[in-house]
Formats: sequence, C-alpha cells, structure tokens
Amino acid sequence: MAQPLGASIASSSADASVDGEFRMTDKDFLLIAKVLYEDSGIALPSSKSALVYSRLAKRLRALGLASFKDYCSLITSHAGASERVTMLAALTTNVTHFFREPHHFDHLRKTLLPPLLDNARRGGRVRIWSAGCSKGHEPYSIGLTILDMMPNAADYDIRILASDIDPNVVEFGREGLYDDEALKPVSSELKRKWFTREGGEFRVADELKALVAFRELNLIGQWPMKGRFDAIFCRNVTIYFDEPTRQRIWGRFTQLLEPRAFVYIGHSERMAGAAAEQTTLVGNTIYQLN
Repeated sequence: MAQPLGASIASSSADASVDGEFRMTDKDFLLIAKVLYEDSGIALPSSKSALVYSRLAKRLRALGLASFKDYCSLITSHAGASERVTMLAALTTNVTHFFREPHHFDHLRKTLLPPLLDNARRGGRVRIWSAGCSKGHEPYSIGLTILDMMPNAADYDIRILASDIDPNVVEFGREGLYDDEALKPVSSELKRKWFTREGGEFRVADELKALVAFRELNLIGQWPMKGRFDAIFCRNVTIYFDEPTRQRIWGRFTQLLEPRAFVYIGHSERMAGAAAEQTTLVGNTIYQLN
C-alpha cells in the first residue's frame, strides 16, 4: 500500500506549525490530517508536520496558492475533490519490493497453492487479493509463484485482485515496467521467463499480467467484490490506521474469505478484535480462518 508518513492521529495539543516559504499553522495541519483521515483512514501525527510541509509546499507552488490557509480552503471545497486525491499521493511513500517477507511466499508455495491449483485444473476458481498493492510488486510476486508452479495458469480461472487507494501506483502496476534494481529479488530464471526487456527496463510478460487485475479501492470505503477469496495479502497497511479502523478492516476481510482461507499480514501487525476470534495464527504473521 501507499504508506503514510505517520501512524497516529495528530493531537491538537502538539505544535505542528512550520515556518518557511509558506507558513503552516497548527490549524492548517490539523485540517489536513482530518481530511486525510476521513478520506483514507490514515492517521497522521503532528510529529510529521515538517514532512507534510515539504510534500505539500510543492503543491502550493504548482497551484499558485499563497498560503496553507488557501490550500485548506481548496481541499475542503467541492472544487478540491481532485486535489484531495493528489494530496493523498503526495503524503504517502510507497516502500515495497518483489518477494517481500519471503516466508509468506514459502507458505504460499508449499501450503496454499498446491490444492488450489489442482482444483483449478479440474475447473475450479482461485482468487487471491493483494490489498494495498502499491506499485505491483506484491501481486506480481504472487503471480510469479503461481506461474513457477503452473506455467499455463493464465488459461485457468486463476485471478489476483491488486488494489490500492492511490491511483498513481495502481497505474504503475498496471503498466508493469520495472528497472533492474527492482527485479533483484527475482531469480534469473523467473526474470527470463516472465519479463521482457525494453531498453533499460523490464516489462511484465502477458501471461503474468493476465493473472492480475489492478483496481483503485479505498479500504475504508465500499468494497464491490462479491466473491470470496482463498487468501488475502494485507501487509504493513493497517499499522497506519487507528485501532477501531484496523479492527473493522480485519473483520471485513474475514467475511470475504473462503472456509479455511489465509490472511497474510505485515511483520509488526497482529490480528485483533472479532477477526482474531475467527482466525488462528498458523505461521509467522499468517492467519487461517477457523
């Protein structure tokens, strides 16, 4: 997922004002934090005010605005809807890479996928959701694991939903073009089979791209999916929400899981709330529906 600059809601008692080319007052910062929280569930601490200033000062210059007060007026107006989306992208940092947290992909290969792929060969369906997919490294890593086990997987009813709130990273993933540095964690064999060179970069092969559907989706908004998933990857995402939001999301995940399906979460995350009672920890940050 597009990862925010902080992990707890800004406090009105903390000094969040910043002086510079544009003065940002406590009131300005708190309004920006409020808008971000309402739009995305991301909770922003006042300790990140300097970073918020540096990211959004660029927007003020681009828009020709004279102050953060003017910017706050824009993002709270009807005409500022598109700028709120741009602000979200500006206030998030996408930190991810292929095959991040390798133990999850070991479990995917050894435990989850063998029976699912056998079922697919008999005409069954396989559905995996990468919730907070960022620039596509995670869903494509899932797809590479599937193709390594079943090279003709795209011929079957096997699909990976890749979603993120940031339209910019969704489009990046959909484009599927990565540089050599990004592909370092990918084995030379997988790189040779499932990527094609374009100048100094590498494009995802059609067979891999066919497995992944990129969609813009807000985890605190409406979810259009009606079918259930065999696994959900949501890693290093909920740590940026407050506890009530986090527990609501976990609970919504469990409602969309097939019986005995798995949820893969980040290394510093722990399932909580009602979802914790409906799942069992079966591995390192791997939960299975009871």
